[in-house]
Amino acid sequence: MTLFLLLVLAAIVLGIIGVAVKGLFYLLIIGVVVFVAALVFLGMQLGRHRRPLR
Repeated sequence: MTLFLLLVLAAIVLGIIGVAVKGLFYLLIIGVVVFVAALVFLGMQLGRHRRPLR
């Protein structure tokens, strides 16, 4: 869970810098990609901990 929060924080920081600084739009794109990767990572972690149905 800590890795997920760290990835989300990094995505937010990259997005803010990408929007605020002219010419660094690619950082916004990288931030979005990191955020999507964090969501995929979280989905994999939550899916792994589910108990099988009886």
